[in-house]
Amino acid sequence: MDIKTRVSEIFSQEARAISSIPINDEFERAVELLQGCKGKVLTTGMGKAGHIAHKFSATLCSTGTPASFLHPGEAAHGDLGIIEENDAIVAFSTSGKTREVLDTLAAGRGLGLHTVIGITSHPDSELRELSDVVLDMGIIKEACHTGLTPTSSMAVMLAISDAIALLLMELKGFGADEFGKRHHGGYLGKRARQTS
Repeated sequence: MDIKTRVSEIFSQEARAISSIPINDEFERAVELLQGCKGKVLTTGMGKAGHIAHKFSATLCSTGTPASFLHPGEAAHGDLGIIEENDAIVAFSTSGKTREVLDTLAAGRGLGLHTVIGITSHPDSELRELSDVVLDMGIIKEACHTGLTPTSSMAVMLAISDAIALLLMELKGFGADEFGKRHHGGYLGKRARQTS
């Protein structure tokens, strides 16, 4: 195996997946719903998608949109109690068939969950039926030689979530000064304070 060639192929495959994300009016709707959310913004996902959902929550917090990650496995054992009326949740699932995520959304509706934004790839996913807005990941070909390891799909989820976070940040007029207040330690906070 030529390692450098394979690295280049993997980078290219993931870049193609990101550049192929269908961009439509659903992005505008998702941003408007999150910007106007009168409750909390939650994120959820299982496995690798859960890690992306967790990172999205952290990015939102640091850029002016308080958010919290809800683990769908723990949701079934009491953590669902974080959901209140008027909350919004962004659910990540490539297949859109992950039982724990679907059960969390269905049960959350019973607690007043107002908005569900689904991020998924499969056209026959149940997540689409449970979502008010669907951000379609497009048809994903994983960069893994087996076609199984979540790679390109995670790059796509990350890109979609970054776009949403940055749009919300810009629409709120969230600048370096506010960024610095949330990063009082470390290099980024220092840079933000020097910029503002």
